[in-house]
Amino acid sequence: MKVCHFCGNTEFKQRTVQYLYRHDNNLLFVNNVPCVECAYCGEQYFEAKVLKQIEQDYQEIYVGGKPAAVELRVPCEDFAFAQPLNALAARAA
Repeated sequence: MKVCHFCGNTEFKQRTVQYLYRHDNNLLFVNNVPCVECAYCGEQYFEAKVLKQIEQDYQEIYVGGKPAAVELRVPCEDFAFAQPLNALAARAA
């Protein structure tokens, strides 16, 4: 019997999801990746052969020069509070 390693639930569903592969400072979004997902907490489990294919795709694109199906421009920010936390706590009191 399968058991979710995160929450202990035993109910799962087959899904396809968007998978984010990150290596060094490079990203690869892969759409329609098959997985098994915990029906309670949403933890996702992938077969090794699926992950190996994603790694191979990454190598072909970033090392081999294969063009990606789509390229995205994604803004990125460092996290920072607009106000110090103690100022927010003082206002809430």
